[in-house]
Amino acid sequence: MLVLENIKKFYKIGPIKIEVLKDISLEIQDKELVSIIGASGCGKSTLMHIMGLLDQPTSGTYFLDGEDVFKLDDNQLSVLRNKKIGFVFQAFYLLPRLTAIENVALPLTYRDGIKKKDIEELCWYYLKRVKMDNRAYHKPNELSGGQQQRIAIARALVTEPSVLFADEPTGALDSKVGQEIMDLFIELNEERGITTVIITHDMNIAKQCRRIIYMADGILREEI
Repeated sequence: MLVLENIKKFYKIGPIKIEVLKDISLEIQDKELVSIIGASGCGKSTLMHIMGLLDQPTSGTYFLDGEDVFKLDDNQLSVLRNKKIGFVFQAFYLLPRLTAIENVALPLTYRDGIKKKDIEELCWYYLKRVKMDNRAYHKPNELSGGQQQRIAIARALVTEPSVLFADEPTGALDSKVGQEIMDLFIELNEERGITTVIITHDMNIAKQCRRIIYMADGILREEI
């Protein structure tokens, strides 16, 4: 599903060169549940942003589902991201003025040729899937942190992506609610076969994935 070869990323601040990713090569198979673990600042979120087509590396190649994505223009990348990739972030990023179901529907509003009826059906299906259909018309400030994260997961799933990236998805939640969210990721991976990559600094979360990739100082150190 994902093949990265010799990915490097650096920034220049005046004469200073800051290396964030140092020659990363990685393969993630279809339907895998993988965690990438490391301390803050090790480069794991930057790596996720590149894999999720939110950022470009300084050099290297990346194949997503067999396609060399760095040969695509911005419009082609946007379409590919909308069709094949879902994101879940620690901060939820729900729009405060929209209800839960309106937040879930957002990614589909950017997709051509989809009917309003189909959008509604998909939204209700995934709200039920994350057990939030009874909160469909609540706004984010009327929901707990765990409930907001479930809405964010439904929003990530509504486009029916091939791969789901989650960046510290339990970081803003207490341990009990965080485990409920992790259980949901495992369930979705097992039942729907969604390739899932979880970025975390929490070993308790990482150990629940089928493969753990350790990252430090911009380098993949080891895998188990």
